[in-house]
Amino acid sequence: MKKLCFLLPLLLIQTYFPQQVNLIQQERLMKRIEFLASPKMQGRLAGSKEYNNAAKYGANEFNKAKLKPFGDEKYFQYLNIEYNQVLPDEAFSVIRVDGSKKICKIGKDYIYRGFTGSGNFTAPVVFCGYGISDSLYDDYKSVDVKGKVAMVFKYQPKWNIEKHPWQNGNPREKASIAFQHGAKGILFVSFPNDEKPQLPIGSVISGSGEQNVNFPELHIDIPIADEILKGSSFTLKDLQTKIDLTKHPFSVLTKNKVSIKVNTDYKKAMKTMNVLGVLNGKDEKLKNEYIIIGAHLDHVGGQGGKIYFPGANDNASGSAAVMEIAQAFADGKINNKRSIIFVLFTCEEQGLYGAKYLANHLPVKQEQVVAMINLDCVGYGDSIQVGNGKSAPQLWQIAKQIDTNNDKTMIETTWNGGGADAAPFHEKGIPSIYFVTKNSYEHLHQLTDKPETLNKTLYQQITNLAFLTVKEIAGGKYQSETILK
Repeated sequence: MKKLCFLLPLLLIQTYFPQQVNLIQQERLMKRIEFLASPKMQGRLAGSKEYNNAAKYGANEFNKAKLKPFGDEKYFQYLNIEYNQVLPDEAFSVIRVDGSKKICKIGKDYIYRGFTGSGNFTAPVVFCGYGISDSLYDDYKSVDVKGKVAMVFKYQPKWNIEKHPWQNGNPREKASIAFQHGAKGILFVSFPNDEKPQLPIGSVISGSGEQNVNFPELHIDIPIADEILKGSSFTLKDLQTKIDLTKHPFSVLTKNKVSIKVNTDYKKAMKTMNVLGVLNGKDEKLKNEYIIIGAHLDHVGGQGGKIYFPGANDNASGSAAVMEIAQAFADGKINNKRSIIFVLFTCEEQGLYGAKYLANHLPVKQEQVVAMINLDCVGYGDSIQVGNGKSAPQLWQIAKQIDTNNDKTMIETTWNGGGADAAPFHEKGIPSIYFVTKNSYEHLHQLTDKPETLNKTLYQQITNLAFLTVKEIAGGKYQSETILK
């Protein structure tokens, strides 16, 4: 009988033609993105004044859409996070063995890790492979890094020794290992042997543990690593090849030095906020059932007053879409029988902390939440994919059927286990799906993630599909126990 409850409404969608598509306005979507990705917002680092201003903007958009405040204080739900900001007057250069200097450019040659510490020194550099030090494999065993800077691969090996699993290998872990061996700082570098090596990116992922406020962490570009290695008889590519072939450490004391000057503003606990608004349902019974639709508002900020990461696709696009969907419900005077919670999450970039906090501090009982829909990186790419469909097949099928009767841009590929800000809700047992575009990440965490790179037509289509999916579920055709199964 439950299966019939699901299939009968699905058959009704066959007559579901593109209703009120003009409610999702491309111009309005792009205007929001242009604001959120502007220099004024400086990359919306969670905890910063710029993020707070973005949150105020989101709250104002929710108010325009006639959402009722649903936070601790009006639209805001507060939480504390770890915070770090790279201050102005920074510099990084390579000092060659002949005394000449290569002055490096931030944003091109290097980028600081989000949780870099401070420092002001010139020191020799030691290449230390993968930066691992354990009982079976030790990149530090044959070299002395005391008073020096360790240069290591950013990621762990793609191979193991005797089925020996590597530790997580997050930046804080690798930095801590280098510090324990006496290093003054660490340079992360991407794999040169990858088909398309990763450029230095902005990132605030760090890992657990205490912040070392006096230990600089930089991600340098491969040509800068090779500049440091000049005179050693090796290129970075040579070294990765040798280590990967032998599965044995091969660390090298280089002949060159680096000069690092960086100051940071670190706070162990900085207040930030999710932005929450609710559109109450119009059915006396179903209004007590809730759909959550959300996207993260934060990005990775700026550095040294010289660069900022716009984050147009990641994730001004998702945030603007959530605001637009709220406005579409208001403009269309839609008869939503279920209630809808609209949320802009903080601190996704650092570890889904805003979504985790909301999942653990819901403003309603968890059993009242029938679905969670997340939008992340929905503005760039070539088609639509909806993730977590294997875990929430009914929700996925609703979106797929709507797309089939409209733009036909959603692909079959999906997965299980959540994904991004949907993950904490999936882990709580709340049916969740995750809207994202296919081939979305060309500009991920780079200075080039700007509004002009976006695929505006696809962006409007995915926003409309998310809108129609929420509208369909909120319309009350589906019994909650059907969606939950």
